Amino acid sequence: MPVKLWRKPLDADKIPKLQYEVHIINERCDGCGFCIDFCPKDVLARAEKMNEKGFYPPQVINEANCTFCGFCRSVCPTCAIFPIEKISRNIKEVE
Repeated sequence: MPVKLWRKPLDADKIPKLQYEVHIINERCDGCGFCIDFCPKDVLARAEKMNEKGFYPPQVINEANCTFCGFCRSVCPTCAIFPIEKISRNIKEVE
């Protein structure tokens, strides 16, 4: 059970929110749909276009909601999907 905070932390605006990209290897997907069915944040949906094998792979519809739980990677029997952290660089100019 997640811990509920009774107030917003004072430094919450200073901590950057991490974002993630979901990578899908369409040719490897067998269209089982486990990643779509079990995603806790509804990041994925079934694509309208078939892959080379004749299956409908998942497609990302709401990438901003991805929390990098890795459940899609865990339930995929063909290892066709995996999330990775987006690289964001905040470069400040030296004056």
